[in-house]
Amino acid sequence: MPREIYLVKVGMSMTEGMVSEWFVPDGGTVKKGELVYALETEKVNLDVDAEYDGTVKHMVEVGVMLKPGDVVGYIFETGEEIPADFSGVVGSSSEANAVEESITDHLETSAVSMSGAPAVQSEESGGHIKSSPAARRLAKELGIDYQVLRGTGPGGRIVEADVMAASKDGVISATPPRNVKASPLAKRLAAEKGIDLTRITGTGPGGRIVQADIEAAPVSVSRSSPVLADGPLPGDRIPVRGMRKTIAARMHHSLMESAQLSMDMEVLMDDAVKVRTSLVEEWADEGIRPSYTDFVIKAAARALTKHPLMNSQFGADEILLMGEVNVGMAVALPEGLVVPVIRHVDQMSLKEVALESSRLALAARDGSLGLDDYAGGTFTVTALGMYGVDSFTPIINEPQSGILGVNRIYEGVEWDGDKPVKTQKMNLSLTWDHRALDGAPAAEFLAEVRDLLAAPWRLLV
Repeated sequence: MPREIYLVKVGMSMTEGMVSEWFVPDGGTVKKGELVYALETEKVNLDVDAEYDGTVKHMVEVGVMLKPGDVVGYIFETGEEIPADFSGVVGSSSEANAVEESITDHLETSAVSMSGAPAVQSEESGGHIKSSPAARRLAKELGIDYQVLRGTGPGGRIVEADVMAASKDGVISATPPRNVKASPLAKRLAAEKGIDLTRITGTGPGGRIVQADIEAAPVSVSRSSPVLADGPLPGDRIPVRGMRKTIAARMHHSLMESAQLSMDMEVLMDDAVKVRTSLVEEWADEGIRPSYTDFVIKAAARALTKHPLMNSQFGADEILLMGEVNVGMAVALPEGLVVPVIRHVDQMSLKEVALESSRLALAARDGSLGLDDYAGGTFTVTALGMYGVDSFTPIINEPQSGILGVNRIYEGVEWDGDKPVKTQKMNLSLTWDHRALDGAPAAEFLAEVRDLLAAPWRLLV
């Protein structure tokens, strides 16, 4: 008799999800323990194993939003005939919730550890290749056969870094890449210079082509045919579902349910630039490269301990001052924005912050963040400076009371008497909930962050 395949519940906060990919075709066979479908929720992507041997019958299409516990398919016993008119029952069942603990355990073991994981063969006994959604997307874009790669992720899982390494080693499939990952500025420069993006190796995050790659490109890579850009095209209809639907709902709810105000403040970054440059050199042998956002996260955490109202949650009858300083860091992905959390930042060194932020960013892009990586945020830092932004209005990540935006570093001028002096400057953009605190204490918090960044050696002690 057929056995149900459920939309598994990942954590108590999960309210909906979808099958983003069937690993086994309709009517295909599967063995217990092999991957059967990819689950996508508002926070986590997870590959789900089959509980039984047999023949798979799909009951839902890819991309249909369902509730945890809904039946997405069936597994018929080996040799059992699937009736032509079989319709099954698509609905919720409490049995699916029973696997929550094992799925959560799977998530925890799938998260990227700070110490890394040994390189082991990624092929399962049944022949299915374990790979992250981000790795599969990148492999498709670069025209790489990911199934021949050796995974370095947890349990031999193929991650984005493996695909990037393969692209540099010349491991490609017979199918050429269909599109190109490149920043908007890189695309514009390539169009102006007539450069073929398909012949450029990107050095940005995830192999993304950035401005420096275009500027360093030789004349021999001039474009001879039109290049398909990544992302949607004019006339496309983009379904609002999954992560995008969740982001839209939460951002709208945040604006509707809180009294949000914003302010900018200018920061002198000369010393921060010098200190960061020195630390990049000093920590190079350890593979640690601190970013300016790491400096801001550490400075914000230090300031939050002195201005606890910014580290609070506004309730119907009280304002809860949080007992921990856990800073969320916004990470942009092709499918939307995720905010993993660096916990107890006030107790961490700047080097530890840089290590953890790098781990979380890599795990986010590999699709291997666990539920614990999202938990407990009390304040958020988000950055758009890498896109040349000077000022923006970030939206609060409820139920927090504040979010700090990091903008680009630019050349400014200060006056030494009547003499202009060239300086490095940056604007910080703070949005806060006026229900929790007024403008003056918000400005005092922002000024504290500014002063710490202007004297960055204070962040090293």
